[in-house]
Amino acid sequence: MTQNKRLAGIIFTAALLLLVPLVAMQFTAEVKWSFSDFLVAGFLLFGTGLLLELILRKVRATSHRLLLCVVLFIVVALVWAELAVGIFGTPLAGS
Repeated sequence: MTQNKRLAGIIFTAALLLLVPLVAMQFTAEVKWSFSDFLVAGFLLFGTGLLLELILRKVRATSHRLLLCVVLFIVVALVWAELAVGIFGTPLAGS
């Protein structure tokens, strides 16, 4: 039962994070997200949440859990930054 609550919390948190740019778009012209932006961000957030849940369920050693979670968040942050501003200059860059 606790694992289902944790999964629901992860999904709720990802949805809540997606609401931030949606609300910001209502108040400022500085935030201009398209449907595809929300789709990609949703995929990244929900995918990260589900991978986090998988790590927490399957990995028993606390040190391994911590290491895998840190690596996961670093990878997601780098992908997010590349998509947003193109720090690596790949064709997927947002700028």
